[in-house]
Amino acid sequence: MFRNTFQSGFLSILYSIGNKPFQIWHTETDTKHEESHVSRVMDEDINSMVIEITSPNITDTYITCPAQLNRTLGIKLPILVLIVKNLKKLFTLEVQIMDDKNIIRRFRASNFQFVTRVKPYICTMPMRLDEGWNQIQFNLADFTRRAYSTNYVETLRVQIHANCRLRRIYFADRVYAEEELPPEIKLWVPNNNNSNNEDKQEN
Repeated sequence: MFRNTFQSGFLSILYSIGNKPFQIWHTETDTKHEESHVSRVMDEDINSMVIEITSPNITDTYITCPAQLNRTLGIKLPILVLIVKNLKKLFTLEVQIMDDKNIIRRFRASNFQFVTRVKPYICTMPMRLDEGWNQIQFNLADFTRRAYSTNYVETLRVQIHANCRLRRIYFADRVYAEEELPPEIKLWVPNNNNSNNEDKQEN
């Protein structure tokens, strides 16, 4: 999707306030459970619309990008950032990457995993979430080097499972300090006036 796009700075793949937040995403819900859903809701902590993914069955309720299974993201920026809310329930996500051996690897992070396990094609790892909203950064280049002694080339797919709330998902070319981030990327809305203009900031 983005392989032929010039990539630098920040590249957003999900923004909860955009006109079509799921434009490049496929959503899947477990129809056996009425409480399973993927929808936009108002979050009282940040007074903003966010994406909520909830289900007793975390395996079968998720969003995945790209929407088409035969396509890949082709994002070469190595830092994946999620602005995500801790719902104090089971939560997992998975990132599929290609390394310089042309091998597809998967990194799966979960808040119920306690140790890191490295297998030839998948690395599972714990993910600690603080109370409320979190900004989680995954250095995919570092993960690939540590787990497989190979070099990260690009991200192919991102899949977010229940249970969480999402504000934004984006890639970055490096780790940025908080004061370096543009206002629309930051975890907190800078002021109340911005809430009326956020749709205009999303490309």
